Amino acid sequence: MAFSDLLPFKKKTAAGPDILPVLPEEIYQTGVLDLQDVIAPHALKVNSRELDLGEKIARTFFVISYPRFLTTGWFAPIINMDKVIDISIFVHPMDTNEMLRKFQKKVAEVQSQISTREQKGMVRDPMLDTAYSDLEQLRDSLQQAQERIFDVGLYLTIYGNTREEIDKVESDVRSILESRLVYIRPALFQQEQGFRSVQPQCTHELDEHTKLNSAPLSSIFPFISFDLTSDRGILYGINRHNSSLILFDRFSLENYNSVTFAKSGAGKSYTTKLEILRSLMFDTEVIVIDPEREYEYLAETVGGRYFNISLSSEHHINPFDLAIPREDENPSDVLRNNIITLVGLFRIMLGGLTPEEDAVIDKAITETYALKDITSDTNFAQVEPPLLSDFELVLSGMEGSESLVQRLSKYTKGTWSGFMNRPTNVDMNKKLVVFSVRDMEDDLKPVAMYIITHHIWNQVRKELRKRLLVIDEAWWMMRSEDTASFLFSIAKRGRKYYLGISTITQDVSDFLNSPYGIPMITNSSIQLLLRQSPTSVDLVQSTFKLSDEEKYLLLESDVGEGIFFAGLKHVALKVIASYTEDQIITSDPSQILAIKKAKQDLEKSSDVPAPVRPIAPHAPGTDTAPAPQAPSSNALREV
Repeated sequence: MAFSDLLPFKKKTAAGPDILPVLPEEIYQTGVLDLQDVIAPHALKVNSRELDLGEKIARTFFVISYPRFLTTGWFAPIINMDKVIDISIFVHPMDTNEMLRKFQKKVAEVQSQISTREQKGMVRDPMLDTAYSDLEQLRDSLQQAQERIFDVGLYLTIYGNTREEIDKVESDVRSILESRLVYIRPALFQQEQGFRSVQPQCTHELDEHTKLNSAPLSSIFPFISFDLTSDRGILYGINRHNSSLILFDRFSLENYNSVTFAKSGAGKSYTTKLEILRSLMFDTEVIVIDPEREYEYLAETVGGRYFNISLSSEHHINPFDLAIPREDENPSDVLRNNIITLVGLFRIMLGGLTPEEDAVIDKAITETYALKDITSDTNFAQVEPPLLSDFELVLSGMEGSESLVQRLSKYTKGTWSGFMNRPTNVDMNKKLVVFSVRDMEDDLKPVAMYIITHHIWNQVRKELRKRLLVIDEAWWMMRSEDTASFLFSIAKRGRKYYLGISTITQDVSDFLNSPYGIPMITNSSIQLLLRQSPTSVDLVQSTFKLSDEEKYLLLESDVGEGIFFAGLKHVALKVIASYTEDQIITSDPSQILAIKKAKQDLEKSSDVPAPVRPIAPHAPGTDTAPAPQAPSSNALREV
């Protein structure tokens, strides 16, 4: 039998019989080549249970029975099977008036059976009672035009290279469906008609169907699985619905920002470090504000810079530093914006300001810059900015500043004086730069993160480059309205300077309860929700408009699993790293200790230092690689 015999658009001669197959050279000579000539196998054989297509075997099934209730997504495991399966659904609407007449007759029959059993004193039959209730309910729905009845034919064609393989696929399909009380039957001696019915030609030749009303019919439709990916970008993880790849380039979206919410131990830092490592290979400069010193090893491995900001640290940042204006920027605007930012900083440092104190601080900052001959006409690249002690000197000479000077003294002469009253000595000329504030006192962490973010923002504005700013434990900045406002302003303006901001937090309530929490989310094209705690999941659900199923998914997710949002679309995500990536970015303390021990053992056993090697073809630098580990049995390691 020719493959064209299975297709409805066969060519006919004038007399009616099928055209005989022609030789390839004849096709070449005549120049006639149809679609069926391209897709058809060399030959096929029709058997009672399958079609032999030469290289493949096809077997067609149809659904013969459904349970009383069909839940949403019951067909999803079949759709998302990692097998080649063709599915066809034929839906034929029935006339409602005719169905109502049939229902009336059927209801009368069931009611008569119930009455007869009652008259005979027989025990009530639960099946009859249930059938009567269902019929009455469905009849009412039909009468009120809330439901319709359809003839539904559901067909599946599975493929395999051998009969053993296709039998295995059939067993898997049957077990999935029968666990949901859905039963199928092979199209015995009708495989040809069944195969035609499944082809995308809308030919319902098998004509096997079951009556379903609207509600259960809607649960069959396969609009529950889709790919969430782009043509370019980095790999964020695997789509848990259908095992497809989630690939996105944040710099191709409407804005470059992202937010990540997760409870402690859910894999948020691991996921973030994985994104950083992969972003570096695409020539993206990455800056990290690290509150827990989790990114030190990553910076060391890729040849980046690591700064430990604390009261006793040798690294300092002067908050009075000025950004160098670009060609399209007015120096007076840069100076004015810097003054406004400093007023917000002092509001945090001094525990709030009254309107009078706010005005005094504003005037004192302006005069402090003027003391160093810094005005809107000054070349900011050739001047030395003032220090906090200069500001204190100017402030002490102003009327009504006694309380301000007293509160400020702990930053200039007290225990906190070594933190910001010195010139800046951090160099951000590497592809990866990490600022750690782990050793900073908790009371000073919001101040430190504000100053660091301000310094980063000044550096970003100097030169247009593709950059990613990662702020881990961003709830520290969202606790204060001034720091939250400053972060939000950068998030809004970052796109202009080719900057994406990634905010990560485990304290969801502190983040969302801030007046800038929701605006930060709406200004982020990418959102990532990993495993949530029971105390915060309701807040997350209401914020992101999640269904109850998605809520429970976040509660029950394993480490590195969650929901990935890109715009209005979202899918279930599973983060997966390669073995080498895992060795670099792991946050598991036991694994980190094992790597350090292996590295020490290697150095002791060799007279020369560990070799320097690149991590990736486009890595920004090289450094001592992690110590060799035992080869992994798996190519990929799940988080």
